[in-house]
Amino acid sequence: MTQRILVVLDPDSDTPVATDTAIDIARLTGGEVTGLAFVDKDSIGNDAAGGGIGSMYFAERLREQLTEETREKAKDLIAAFTARVEAQGVAHSGDRVGEGELVKSLLDEMRTHDLLVAGRESHFYYAEPERRTHTLGKVLQDAAAATLIVGTERPTVRRVAVAYDGSGPSARAMQKFAHLAPFGTDLDVEVVHVRGGSEADVLASDRLRQDAAAYLRAHGFERVTTTAIESSDPANRICELAQGDRADLVVSGAFAKKGFRKMLFGSSATKLLEQATVPLFLYH
Repeated sequence: MTQRILVVLDPDSDTPVATDTAIDIARLTGGEVTGLAFVDKDSIGNDAAGGGIGSMYFAERLREQLTEETREKAKDLIAAFTARVEAQGVAHSGDRVGEGELVKSLLDEMRTHDLLVAGRESHFYYAEPERRTHTLGKVLQDAAAATLIVGTERPTVRRVAVAYDGSGPSARAMQKFAHLAPFGTDLDVEVVHVRGGSEADVLASDRLRQDAAAYLRAHGFERVTTTAIESSDPANRICELAQGDRADLVVSGAFAKKGFRKMLFGSSATKLLEQATVPLFLYH
């Protein structure tokens, strides 16, 4: 079960949704939440860098100003988070402002948490979409904990689609979801396999889906169905699945057989993160 939930905080509108989602999970599982806001000094230093010796003094002053402004904003975020959690009567611990290199700090925190909950529009104090996707990609690649990405609405999860292709990442994502059961086990779960059209593909798909369904049932998910989708573009079909109305949550491995590194750092990642209309449970 999910016992320790980390919420990454920033000024975007979906941070309250991430907080409320974490509260809902903690209340269901008896867990606790931790709020973490960042002062990313490396990014601030880059933004304030001067162009020459004559500008170094002003660059340093700007860096100090930006750091202090960001630190105060982070403290406000932590205060709002603490008030929101305590008002709901949910346990919390370790709420703090982290200072240092963003990705390393976040990965360090995730080593002692079961689940990271973050908003899809999380900017971590910067607004460049490519930089945001790159940061999230590195977190998904190396994190010990799973990541739940939410949107602008507090999710009610009753139907879950598990994207499963038999690969290590998809199997670990399914296992992590089954072990954590962040939304309980009283769910309608659909195991979805995107396959080719050959007879061998059909037979392999049947076996994969049967094995995955058996695993989920063994972990208390009683209402499990399976679906095979014929396509030569699995990544695109998973994106379509995350945009449709057949699931309230999509569970997926963070890397695919053909290299979800492209999906994390390229256009497919941006498409999945920006076009998904349901929350994403991702693990490597």
